[in-house]
Amino acid sequence: MAAPPAPPHAAASPRAARLPGAACPRPLRAAGFFPSRPRPAALAARAGAGPSRCLAAPAAAHRSKLMGSLTNAEGLRFGVVVARFNEVVTNLLLQGALETFERYSVKPEDITVVSVPGSFEVPITAQQLGKSGKFDAVLCIGAVIRGDTTHYDAVANSAASGVLNAGLSASIPCIFGVLTCEDMDQALNRAGGKAGNKGAEAAITAASLMLKLRSGFCKETNLSDSLG
Repeated sequence: MAAPPAPPHAAASPRAARLPGAACPRPLRAAGFFPSRPRPAALAARAGAGPSRCLAAPAAAHRSKLMGSLTNAEGLRFGVVVARFNEVVTNLLLQGALETFERYSVKPEDITVVSVPGSFEVPITAQQLGKSGKFDAVLCIGAVIRGDTTHYDAVANSAASGVLNAGLSASIPCIFGVLTCEDMDQALNRAGGKAGNKGAEAAITAASLMLKLRSGFCKETNLSDSLG
């Protein structure tokens, strides 16, 4: 009597005996594994057609880093324009700037401090100091705090653009050290509080930038080539 046929799942079971002469079942494909497909002829031809269109990076020998550094600023002459308005803030900024100059060996006789009524008057004064030829850089210090009117916007924008234009017209660095804050707490935090002293930071910027310019970089180096 013939044996009864095996149930359908018996053939698929790994424990089922393989009948003599039966073909080996195809192994299961692992998750995420796909056999490689032949590349289309067009892609293969493009790969070997010629050099890539990507531009090669310039040789390292033709690239230089332009970084200002500050170790000793002795011999540099600085003008400092400071606004009297909000002087509880600007005095702290001025103090931070002067202490920083002293730390980097700038002599007191090489620093000239000019006081003006407010931040609006800072740019024109900085421009005159710059054009006098007596200073290597001019530091501009002020504090503009928002009030109930749009006066804040007018003064802050005029001070920022004015200091920029002063430096361009005088051809020396005029560093923007004018705080533009929403309230007095923000200003005090940036005048020696938890956010540091922006007057000291502006002094470091002025000295390090001037040292880089004095090093002869502008006269001896092509800026567009150096920047790659």
